[in-house]
Amino acid sequence: MTRFGYTLMTEQSGPKDLVQYAVSAERAGFDFEVSSDHFSPWLTTQGHAPNAWTLLGAVAHATDRVALYTYVTCPTMRYHPAVVAQQAATLQILADGRFALGLGSGENLNEHIVGKGWPTVQRRHDMLSEAIVIIRQLLSGELVDHKGDYFQIDSARIWDIPEEPVTIGVAVSGERSLHAFAKLGDHMIAVEPDDKLVTGWHAARQATGLPGGGRVIGQIPICWDPDRGAAVERAHAEFRWFGGGWDVNADLPTPAGFAGATRFVSPDAVAQSIPCGPDLDGIVEAVRPYWEAGFTDIALVQIGDERQDEFLAKAAEPLLEKLRAAAN
Repeated sequence: MTRFGYTLMTEQSGPKDLVQYAVSAERAGFDFEVSSDHFSPWLTTQGHAPNAWTLLGAVAHATDRVALYTYVTCPTMRYHPAVVAQQAATLQILADGRFALGLGSGENLNEHIVGKGWPTVQRRHDMLSEAIVIIRQLLSGELVDHKGDYFQIDSARIWDIPEEPVTIGVAVSGERSLHAFAKLGDHMIAVEPDDKLVTGWHAARQATGLPGGGRVIGQIPICWDPDRGAAVERAHAEFRWFGGGWDVNADLPTPAGFAGATRFVSPDAVAQSIPCGPDLDGIVEAVRPYWEAGFTDIALVQIGDERQDEFLAKAAEPLLEKLRAAAN
């Protein structure tokens, strides 16, 4: 059964509004909610970047049913893996077992702020692999000492361990990251509906003797609005960075850099890659490649803060009905 989720887009809304949207999204019938984990917005026009972990603690308290994910946290630079493990354990307790930890190798935009530079892709992957090992050790509740290539842990223990273990999803973008992380994660996270990536993930896990299953989690931006022209304008103003691709998006350091890199992207180009306007059937067709590729969990990003309430009140329920009828 394909599950459909709602994205708490921390780059475009303030923390109190996001908690309100989380409650409304649960009421509208979404199966899960994911939160981005950014220190900066992609573009200054988005205008927000509250702390994801504080936000998710409030959301866990305010909701009852929806599953929760970080989408995604980088546990290597801005956060030490020991801190991420403690945050994940606490959030799982607050969420009564509804939380899964989504991890990735990060973006320069968010990680450069701590003054440690920006490593190469291979080094970032190596750091993430070591961090996942540490996080799993700490989530066992045992005393951990660790001295590795990138991290040191001295006599650390997490004292509040949830009854329901925290599962880990890992973001992959190609064959190299797939083979690095398939043996370390429980779930796969990806931003493109690539069926070869999905089958490769399952094959890599089976090759190492790990069980199949797990979630395959994706995300797609949409810009619902009764006025298609207004939707295209808003998607261009706030989400034109999306078309840059992961190789570009991972390395640019500031919102000004993203503004410069996308200054020649036209509204029409954005509208070709992001469904805009009131056509719910058009949104369904844009989402279709994800479940056809084998994604089990698909989160929708409704672009722009100003239409969130209206989207959740008017469009979300009929859209979810159409998505479920088409996917299942």
